[in-house]
Amino acid sequence: MPAPARTLLLSADNYSQLHATDSCVFGVFADLVRGLGGAGNEIGFLRFAMTEGLLISGRRHPLNAIESVRQAIESGRRLPHVAGLLEMIVEHVALGIERTADGLSDELDEVEEALALNQLTDHRARLGRVRRTSVRIHRQLLGMRTLFHRFEREGIELKTPLQLAASKLAQRLDGLDHDIVEMRDRAYLLQEEISAKLAEETNRQLNLLTIVTTLLLPPTLVTGVFGMNTKGLPLTDVESGFLWAMALIIASSGAVYLLIKRMGILR
Repeated sequence: MPAPARTLLLSADNYSQLHATDSCVFGVFADLVRGLGGAGNEIGFLRFAMTEGLLISGRRHPLNAIESVRQAIESGRRLPHVAGLLEMIVEHVALGIERTADGLSDELDEVEEALALNQLTDHRARLGRVRRTSVRIHRQLLGMRTLFHRFEREGIELKTPLQLAASKLAQRLDGLDHDIVEMRDRAYLLQEEISAKLAEETNRQLNLLTIVTTLLLPPTLVTGVFGMNTKGLPLTDVESGFLWAMALIIASSGAVYLLIKRMGILR
């Protein structure tokens, strides 16, 4: 194994890369971290070095693709050469991301259904999680896509056991990344729609509060006038003065109500 491959296996680089020599292919791929319940949304990194008959890998977290490949091999899956093992790992990376994307898509469907039913519960936290996950996955997929396209474009001459189906893997990642980008944009549009609906509801409530306040202003003025401790107040010597005052309060509110309705403020 060449020295650059050994150095890469022991490095702390957290970005995708792919290198090749005459006798070795080595690099770093992103994958979903695997928890007790299966693949999560966190991103981990797989370091590998591949020679004609050996593939050495290293990782700091349990990764979903590695576990899936191990189970497949234990179930009897056989591979023609060592490059097939690396291709299988990349394929299972894509499968894990695809399942995660399906879960995110279901969550977006639930939010969209709630909006269609005009249920204005604030789903922005859920959409924020979907957007963060899709952005992280897109960033890693973009890096891996670029690596395989470059690997195919450079046309490096390798021995048969080391020859990767770079074009096939690149196309697989291209389609998956396209779906992830669409999901990210969809989550953004739903966030914008929720914000617009919440803003509309807030404006409606503020409008109602303003109208109620406006209707209460004339009665407040009337009660303030009759509450002054000064001589010469009207209706102080009239037996039905209280009733006249109440009628004046109601009439003032009614007059303001008719005024704002005629102005088109109240609908």
